[in-house]
Amino acid sequence: MKSLIKLLIRKKIKISVVESCTGGLLASAITSISGASKIFSLGLITYSNQAKIKILRVNKNIIKRFGAVSYECCYAMVNNLSRISKTNINVSITGIAGPRGGTKKKPVGLVYIGLKKGNKIQIIKCLFKSKKRSLIQKATVKKALNLVLRAAK
Repeated sequence: MKSLIKLLIRKKIKISVVESCTGGLLASAITSISGASKIFSLGLITYSNQAKIKILRVNKNIIKRFGAVSYECCYAMVNNLSRISKTNINVSITGIAGPRGGTKKKPVGLVYIGLKKGNKIQIIKCLFKSKKRSLIQKATVKKALNLVLRAAK
């Protein structure tokens, strides 16, 4: 983690995040490291659909049609965050951390992580096997940080 922060500082890369199912764990992981203020710009927790629509300006029809836990919503979240934050790297997270709330189509452990660097957006679909909420959240943060590290190199 410290090496990631040092890399971002060295490359003068600013980062912003928007989280749903991780509830601020990603922002906390980044800001727990000394020096993070040089690279961390903005962290939003848009837990409710209302917050995604009102604050992030995710089109309500995306949520109606595909759901908040979807490729499409994750894409809109990261894209709209980059407009608000104006940072080099933006990350979005939406998923089902459980232990309840899953369905056959969208089981507990389904998480989408979006990363936007410049004009390039990648959305990663993860299906974490654990049914434990805290483990799903921690695994999501770890995966997101690995994506940031790869993007920053």
